[in-house]
Amino acid sequence: MKKVFLYFLMIISSLILSACFDSNNTNSLEQIKKNGFVRIGVFGDKPPFGYIDEKGENQGYDVYFAKRIAKELFGDENKVHFVLVEAANRVEFLKSNKVDIILANFTKTPQREEQVDFALPYMKVSLGVVVPKDSTISKIEDLNDKTLLLNKGTTADAYFTENYPNIRTLKYDQNTETFAALLDKRGDALSHDNTLLFAWVKNHPDFKMAIKDLGNHDAIAPAVKKGDIQLKEFLDNLIIKLSNEQFFHKDYEATLKDHFSSDISAEDVVIEGGKI
Repeated sequence: MKKVFLYFLMIISSLILSACFDSNNTNSLEQIKKNGFVRIGVFGDKPPFGYIDEKGENQGYDVYFAKRIAKELFGDENKVHFVLVEAANRVEFLKSNKVDIILANFTKTPQREEQVDFALPYMKVSLGVVVPKDSTISKIEDLNDKTLLLNKGTTADAYFTENYPNIRTLKYDQNTETFAALLDKRGDALSHDNTLLFAWVKNHPDFKMAIKDLGNHDAIAPAVKKGDIQLKEFLDNLIIKLSNEQFFHKDYEATLKDHFSSDISAEDVVIEGGKI
């Protein structure tokens, strides 16, 4: 209960912060420096990539990177204002100038590239499907007479909508709602990013990965407002620079390793220098 309260408190704070900015402003690098802080959109309920811990602090793989961005800009990793986002509103938060950068486990897709600009990638991902341990589901065809749970606005949502429109689905806005539906047996299976599911299954031994690798092999990257060339170039150059110190391997060790089983390694997840 305390964790839920802290999560919603962070959402309210994010909305208040967003309201202080004129939606017509551009997210230029110059303006960010004038503000004295950078606003970065992250998840608050998607461990181990972005979540709120018991102390009400932002944690996770994306948060680790966000702090480094702030340090590069201002010499202080605390000069970042975290704005909590949901999968379905990430594009809108950039368009409406509620954030400067999105680092919310954002998969680069052609459809999204029409609306935002992506910097170089920093993580690999594909889709997966998780089911109860006693389930007989092991392939896509097994979902035909089942109910599949999806998080709105995710690549899993887009993938099944486009490729398997006849599969019965239940969709939720928040990540926590989608997984709660699986735990409550409102659905037979759940599809999401496989990296997230690897971590979730480890913490929920009554469930298993029915399908480990599904759809395209994609990349996760920072996103900025369409046409924000300065900020995109800054992020591209930073990602290239960070490869010299194997930054994302360090990020993996600090935030992801303990959440994955021993058969998952940094090389399965990490991208250094933007090179897939």
